[in-house]
Amino acid sequence: MNQFIVTTTVCSLLTLASLGLKAQTSPKVEVRSIVRNAEGKPLPNALVSADAGQVQTTTDSLGAFSLAVAPRSVVQVSADGYQAHVTLADTTMPEIVLAELDNTADLVNVAFRTVPRKDLLGGVSVVNVPGLLQKNYTTGALDNLSAFVGGFNGNIWGMGDYLVLIDGVPRSATADIHPTEIEQITVLKGAAALVLYGSRAAKGVIQITTKRGVANEKRINVRVNTGVHLPKGYPDYLGSAEYMTLYNEARRNDGLAPLYSQETIWNHHAGTDPYRYPNVDYYSPDYLRKVSNRTDGIAEISGGNSRARFYTNIGFAHANSLLNFGEAKNDNNTRLNVRGNVDVRLNDYITTSVDATAIFSDNRFAHGNYWSNAATLRPYRFSPLIPISMIEETDQASQLQVQNSNYLIDGKYLLGGTQQDLTNPFADIYAAGYNKSTTRQFQFTNTINVDLRKTLPGLSFGTRIGVDYSTSYNLAFNNQYAIYAPTWNNYAGTDLVSSLQKFGEDRKNGAQNVSNSWRQQTLFFSGQFNYVNRINNVHNIHAMLIGTGHQRSETGVYHATQSHVNLGLQLAYNYRQKYYLDFSGALLHSAKLPPGNRQAFSPTLSAGWRISEEAFLAGSSVVSNLKLTASAGILHTDLDIPGYYLYKGIFTHADGTWYSWRDGSLTRTTDSRRGENNNLFFAQRKDINVGVEASFFQRLISLDANYFISRMDGIITQAATIYPSYFVTGFPQSSFIPYINYNNDQRSGLDFNLSLNKQIGQVAWTVGVTGTVYNSKVIQRAENYENAYQNRVGKPIDAIFGLQSNGLFANESDIAASATQSYGQVKPGDIKYVDQNGDKLIDSRDEVYLGRAGWNGSPFTFGVHVTARWKNWTFFTIATGNEGAYSQKNSAYFWIRGDDKYSAAVRNRWTPETAATATYPRLTSLNNDNNIRTSDFWLYRNNRLNLAKVQLTYTLPSRILTGKFIRDLSVYASGSDLLTIAKERQIMETNIGGAPQTRFINLGLNAAF
Repeated sequence: MNQFIVTTTVCSLLTLASLGLKAQTSPKVEVRSIVRNAEGKPLPNALVSADAGQVQTTTDSLGAFSLAVAPRSVVQVSADGYQAHVTLADTTMPEIVLAELDNTADLVNVAFRTVPRKDLLGGVSVVNVPGLLQKNYTTGALDNLSAFVGGFNGNIWGMGDYLVLIDGVPRSATADIHPTEIEQITVLKGAAALVLYGSRAAKGVIQITTKRGVANEKRINVRVNTGVHLPKGYPDYLGSAEYMTLYNEARRNDGLAPLYSQETIWNHHAGTDPYRYPNVDYYSPDYLRKVSNRTDGIAEISGGNSRARFYTNIGFAHANSLLNFGEAKNDNNTRLNVRGNVDVRLNDYITTSVDATAIFSDNRFAHGNYWSNAATLRPYRFSPLIPISMIEETDQASQLQVQNSNYLIDGKYLLGGTQQDLTNPFADIYAAGYNKSTTRQFQFTNTINVDLRKTLPGLSFGTRIGVDYSTSYNLAFNNQYAIYAPTWNNYAGTDLVSSLQKFGEDRKNGAQNVSNSWRQQTLFFSGQFNYVNRINNVHNIHAMLIGTGHQRSETGVYHATQSHVNLGLQLAYNYRQKYYLDFSGALLHSAKLPPGNRQAFSPTLSAGWRISEEAFLAGSSVVSNLKLTASAGILHTDLDIPGYYLYKGIFTHADGTWYSWRDGSLTRTTDSRRGENNNLFFAQRKDINVGVEASFFQRLISLDANYFISRMDGIITQAATIYPSYFVTGFPQSSFIPYINYNNDQRSGLDFNLSLNKQIGQVAWTVGVTGTVYNSKVIQRAENYENAYQNRVGKPIDAIFGLQSNGLFANESDIAASATQSYGQVKPGDIKYVDQNGDKLIDSRDEVYLGRAGWNGSPFTFGVHVTARWKNWTFFTIATGNEGAYSQKNSAYFWIRGDDKYSAAVRNRWTPETAATATYPRLTSLNNDNNIRTSDFWLYRNNRLNLAKVQLTYTLPSRILTGKFIRDLSVYASGSDLLTIAKERQIMETNIGGAPQTRFINLGLNAAF
């Protein structure tokens, strides 16, 4: 809970909360005054008053005051955006506390300016991060953001990759910043909110504003956390004996002889000698820890005076891995970050700020990809280790190999393998050495603001310069090692190694190898004139003229220097904060387009009406605030243009073609790869959104909702079907098809934030609900399908097309009576598909629309967060979910080919005995093309509800800390990703070929000095 001692400083609006104070033994209620909250932000509009004639105040030299009231007086405490309540710690000193409401902020950072929250015009959401961290500590800047921002679900309004800005400068990722460094996150969704950032902002913006120092407020805040990651589960693969048994079945299904004898299968099943008859479980506790650890510590230091203010954040984090053998025992990630800023008022007209950030990240990890191999290597292939105790004493050659080995594991084992497995994940981790990936990031920002009121009242000028530099490289000790394949005997009734066949050599040179060197440099500049004026205290005018330039260069990227420039203009007006009108536009330039088409102007227009200020709602006891907004605009963008010079035709002699320069009969060829199009132009995002902002019953209920329609026209593509067929040839392979602006897509939906704030008894409740209803539709594609049901036009952008299944073939008669399937020979137990066009042939022309994949958002996503405060305890939880999209069971866990590793999914395979209940096709040792293809047989709904976060926080009462070195102290326990409720939960929570998903349990302490 954010706690504040009530201040006498008042600002803007007033929300009244009446509280009964019963000072039974003393008529005096002490209220100490501070002007800012724990995060250094001015406390808005706080007011303390009491019944007429019963208030006496005194003020000391430090500005603190005492409020004296008679017994049983009614004291009124209010602050815009805060909920007040009284803790009766004892009868002589009640404690008045203001708890910050969720999702409130006085000033909101939008494009190139800061506006009062009440003046936002829709398509914008804001999160107050310091307030949220008091009850919801997290390490990811955008963790569970969908529970606080409607319209966000990993992307914004389904548009895809968004632009990230940190303190107004485009930065590479939100991973560059820790939540404790953040003051505010603003999500810009609508076209009018985005346009001033130009082409790169066409898919939305996440704008992050960092904390800054506060004058006359020295503060040190220290936070320490430690927690464990608990794996949710691992893939379930068959053991050696079961695999061999079912693989023999697969061969019989194919008319082939069994590969493994019953004796071999039994020996692997018995487990009496796991070295000769291995049954390797890659997810065994022999190789993995039960939990991994993450620990972090953060210190924040801020202070200053009216001339200069500073803020510093220093953080360190360390995490290890689940792997628990060989070099992998030492796998770890460390991160050290230092962020600092200084704000200086040079004189009455000029202010400047300097921000600098350094991030040092190191990732140490053993060679090899253990998780990938765990999903592919069959359990019987080899024993990872060979005990030297099982080598015959008389086998001198093998004993000599033991003596000469550089890698005698624990003094007891040689590295196992086969001629087909000359390297393997166990040997890599034990002997191949390790890597150390190093990343260094440096960020610098400087702003200068000049007040030009002597030239023109209300006029100012500001500049911002950002320079970022990132570099990474890999240091590795690359050792070579030998593996040994044993020959076994059982002469004396005991398994022994008769001989060892050695593959490879042991070599350890101790040299570090440098590889994967990479760098990225970003330069940013903006300059802007601002004009702000208030005429007759009713006409509010704001105007901006902005120029920006952004350049990024990166190792290994063609046309390595990528530049973006634009000129922006905004004219905003409101009358008494009741009627709003805003015009914003940007003139863009793109080097990706042909000369003559490299500039475009993007205009937007927004309007707002605060209905609650009208006379017919004045004094309403129901409607506290009601505002309608609407905006429309056209954003030009080159984001989806996949490269430079695409407007040019290309001729080449690559890919098997050649030149011949002598006379004669030899062929002389040059291939066309692409046609020319000098009319190539920007894609256009055409946006309309209508919003409503409302609160009812004195902020008991608050609502912020937006309906949006966003159409992207002129997406660049090579539209083959609108050109004659001879534009593409066979041999030599040539194409004369140019890139053109052709594809059109539309996205529409509704997003909302709904909150309820209510105190029931001694418990203060806050409930927030967010949601997004999202639809998408293909408007135009170059397509020429024989059948209308195959057309992509009119279907969702993320449509899944595939075959419609009709069960499994029951027998040969069923096969004979069905349409011919063109994907190879089929047998009983294979998937039977529906002949959609009636041509008696199953092929790609029978593929139909199966459902939405939800690549950029499910049809419905939602989030819920609940806060309950009782005395010094705060309980907080988050739940998120989605509904309406589909996923495919198309990983190697389900799509098994040939002699792939078998998962538990094959246990439900088809056999003549299980024909009526089987949920998996017959096993085959062949290619399996008929069964392994996109169809509704493998489709499942990914509807889910996630318990994303639970945290319980205890804050020590301020009376205990009064006069102490520590100002505030709280401890908390939390759990993240605790529970998933879904029909296919096991599939959703299981990673194939990668580290497992985990639950995270954390303990933390937060102290302010």
